[in-house]
Amino acid sequence: MVHFSVRSCLIFVFVLAFLLLVESSNRVVEVNVICNKTENPSFCLSLLNSKPGGAVGEDLVNLTRYTIDVVRANVTNTIKYINRLIKNSTSDPKEREHYQLCLSQFNYALDAAEYTQQMLNSRNYLNVHVAASDVMTDADLCALGLSSSNPPFHDASLLAKYVSIVDQIVQIILIMTNYLMH
Repeated sequence: MVHFSVRSCLIFVFVLAFLLLVESSNRVVEVNVICNKTENPSFCLSLLNSKPGGAVGEDLVNLTRYTIDVVRANVTNTIKYINRLIKNSTSDPKEREHYQLCLSQFNYALDAAEYTQQMLNSRNYLNVHVAASDVMTDADLCALGLSSSNPPFHDASLLAKYVSIVDQIVQIILIMTNYLMH
């Protein structure tokens, strides 16, 4: 005769729930699957495979955390570059205004990148996605050259390349958060 107690059933339910929680939080998605959804798969593969210890078989949350760290470092480097551009800008007021606008936008992007990390740590994947989108939007506003000057300032520096790299990294984060949310 099998004897089931309420206590035994509750323990079983809690163990099962715990195992499902652990399983859902340790999702692994193949790097190729993620990167094939980006505009530049070779960039994505290079970035994700640069993770110390490699990306193959890596938990998706940890891989997202690594990628957020990379975007934060790139935003920080872009801010340093913009500060050099401001320091070296000559007498062209449009140039100075453009770089100051970009500095402001990238400071917002840095705040958004830090918030992205906080949201990932709290497993709020929707807000990770939203905050990562904010990083891209802030970077793109710089690239558009929006200012009070008409026509907008044409930037001949390498700043557009910096913005492009940030955008590509954020695109990877957005794809990974889509997997985390579903």
